[in-house]
Amino acid sequence: MGFTFQINHEVDFTHDSGMLSEADQSRPKLISQTVHANYVVTIGRAKKEGKHATPTQIQDISALAASSYGRSQSVILDFGQHYVGYFSVNISAVGSPMDAPLYLHIRFAEVADELAQKPEDYNGWLSRSWIQEEYVHLDELPATLSMPRRYSFRYVELTVIDSSPKWQAQFENPTVRAVSSADDARLPKLATADTELKQIYSVSVRTLHECMQTVFEDGPKRDRRLWLGDLHLAALADYATYNQTDLVRRCLFLFAGLAATDGRIPANIFTGKEPEADDTFLFDYSMFFVSTLSDYYKHTRDHETLDRLLPAAQTQIDLALQYVDEQGQLNLPDNWPVFIDWSDKFDKSSCAQLILIYTLKQFIGLLQECKQSTESYRNYVDILSQYVLVSRRDSKTGLITSGSKSEVNVATQAWTVLAGVLPRIDAAKLMRQTINQLFPVRGIATPYMYHFIVQALFEAGLRDEAIAEMKRYWGKMVELGADTFWEAFDPDDWFYSPYGNSIISSYCHVWSCTPAYLIHKYC
Repeated sequence: MGFTFQINHEVDFTHDSGMLSEADQSRPKLISQTVHANYVVTIGRAKKEGKHATPTQIQDISALAASSYGRSQSVILDFGQHYVGYFSVNISAVGSPMDAPLYLHIRFAEVADELAQKPEDYNGWLSRSWIQEEYVHLDELPATLSMPRRYSFRYVELTVIDSSPKWQAQFENPTVRAVSSADDARLPKLATADTELKQIYSVSVRTLHECMQTVFEDGPKRDRRLWLGDLHLAALADYATYNQTDLVRRCLFLFAGLAATDGRIPANIFTGKEPEADDTFLFDYSMFFVSTLSDYYKHTRDHETLDRLLPAAQTQIDLALQYVDEQGQLNLPDNWPVFIDWSDKFDKSSCAQLILIYTLKQFIGLLQECKQSTESYRNYVDILSQYVLVSRRDSKTGLITSGSKSEVNVATQAWTVLAGVLPRIDAAKLMRQTINQLFPVRGIATPYMYHFIVQALFEAGLRDEAIAEMKRYWGKMVELGADTFWEAFDPDDWFYSPYGNSIISSYCHVWSCTPAYLIHKYC
């Protein structure tokens, strides 16, 4: 896997009250709506057959109140699309007087496959507490069961563990109080006649909508927190759709206000009652603070925010440049690893170097806006780029290599284009060679990295190839029934999970929503 738990008890964090106050001032109000379940469905165990489970025997929700349920009987509710919110249902007893409590098991699922698996079989490395299930005793009926915990779901399974031989449970009026800070009234119309792109766009927007809470949550099912790599992409999608820039501003101030005392910005932040930095650091995520600030400023021209946050951006750059040697090679320390993608099937060292070049150029642009000197940073752009072009370019293919074994991989070629170390005509040649030699893409596990591959194709002028790849990847998820785009997806292994078991995977993940941005910008 491309990530391991970091435990850095020795790291201290700043709590800049001014920055955190600015973040709090931009805290959005949540918009809520009450949504009723649409259908009663059956879901088979299709995963055993290597296929995705899908609802069958679909009945109108009116069938729910016409049935009652006793020991070991269950019913699955379908809300028609993905929602984030608070579930409730009316429950009554049918038959003789209620001579025992109702013991109920409730499961929530973003996709049908989650209900086709048994939670007790979970053997992954993340906490099983993320599995969306509850066990409830109800001593007296009728009652309205209102779940206090927020869930992320389309399907709800109600299973009567036991009632009594004398009576059964009856369920009525299942609803969700759905919440999001996204205002759908702000959405622009999409100007394309391409039906498949429209579908991809629609699912992308729904993904973003569900993840827009009081921050851009990476996944409302799991982890329910603010990750900087996710923010970088979510902000771009927001500018193209909802354009709720205050939420981006809030997230930037949260990261700046919770930097470590050594200056590094953490990879993620817990955003409960009091925001708290996680003791996890990822090099590329820290660098993307610069990218997110640069993109925000280009979109808003908010010079006041730029002035406040530029020092935090400069600290990330200056810390990174300490690890550049005389030859222009970036050599990262163990306590600042690079992520790039969940997959461990490719070397990531050249990607790290290219991301530094990419963000360094953005930082220089910010310095220019603030009328500050850029000369020393331009020199670093030159030495870092020269190392890539001289020491990392394969003389036969022209592709850029990575690591001690001079590995060639798709991610490195994408970041070579995005970092702009080649003229546009050479970037096009590089990506054509990449298509010829390295497509179809293998060994990339997330829509996060696929975004950069597709964007590189667009930036190299290969528009048709970029659209085809977007359709091949995100379009396949739509074909498989996705209401929102998934955290991880391998077209060659539909049940791939970086956690060892897909029941824990997030099927609504904000880093997956970027076709909304790509379609608006390039199509």
